[in-house]
Amino acid sequence: MPYIPIQNAWNGEADCRNCSLRGSVLFAGLERGDFDLIHQPIHDIAVPVQGRVYRVGEPGERVFTLRNGIVKLVQYLPDGSQRIVRLLQSTDVFGLEALLGHSYQHDAIALTAAELCAIPCEVVSRLSREQPALHTELLRRWQQALAEADSWLTELATGTARARVARLLLRLSAGREEPFRLLGREDIGAMLGLTPETVSRTIAELRRQGCLHELRSNVFTVDEPALRQIADGA
Repeated sequence: MPYIPIQNAWNGEADCRNCSLRGSVLFAGLERGDFDLIHQPIHDIAVPVQGRVYRVGEPGERVFTLRNGIVKLVQYLPDGSQRIVRLLQSTDVFGLEALLGHSYQHDAIALTAAELCAIPCEVVSRLSREQPALHTELLRRWQQALAEADSWLTELATGTARARVARLLLRLSAGREEPFRLLGREDIGAMLGLTPETVSRTIAELRRQGCLHELRSNVFTVDEPALRQIADGA
């Protein structure tokens, strides 16, 4: 799995003023003049599939906002196996532990081709001191990350294999009008604490029951009411 050093992946200055996601990402509360102070240090990063944004234990120097794609946060168990502890999608902010001077706590790996912004910690720290709106948004992002971690523990790590897979499918399809691409069986197993074989059997069963419809290779729609019943233990 290739490691993509940040300094090798930079491909130009970020256009923060004109970013279409600015209203829903970290700097949403800033005024136009604030960008004269922060525009230069922020860079765009393009990460290929399975490229690492950062490794667990690396010194935290930047915070990241995800503009496009899916990134997984991975932790490793003593036996060498991995657990995916969170999935990040468009507008999510990650690497927040760097703002406290901590090393990164996970491997951050792109599950799809991803585009993100790398923001130096000193820029975020300075602006959070000067801009109450940004400070408030940082606190909200931390709370959001904590709530998401709690949700993963309660929804995706408990119950039968069928219930766990159903809950994940509901998450992956939530808010989407278009079909979605299913993640690999190993990645799903690492999220749910299941073997890839169990994941494959469960997905095949859900397809036979009409809960999951494959439109083309690995692209699906779901029967949300039917999955909801399974997710709730019915």
